[in-house]
Amino acid sequence: MVIGRAKELDGDHCAILTPTAEAHAAKYTLAATVLLRALIDFSLTQCRASRYRHAAGDLRDCEGLAAAISDYGIFETHDVYVGRLRREHGRKAAFWSVVA
Repeated sequence: MVIGRAKELDGDHCAILTPTAEAHAAKYTLAATVLLRALIDFSLTQCRASRYRHAAGDLRDCEGLAAAISDYGIFETHDVYVGRLRREHGRKAAFWSVVA
């Protein structure tokens, strides 16, 4: 369901998406990654600096999950996703400093 409705995910619902991603991380790594990316994308797109620390943690979690994903299907690989984030949100130093 997460994969099929990924475009409908609202990253503003961190109270729902975060525990759902955690619950799916072991068995459904791609679904967990998609959920985490929704949170990251919302935080960066909406310039929610108060969430950058959480978004950076979510990005690190995505990196950890990436090794277990052999087929991203229609989704970007982790490296491509991070590259896009750097292009689109490279000036958000507060976020990138936490990522580092």
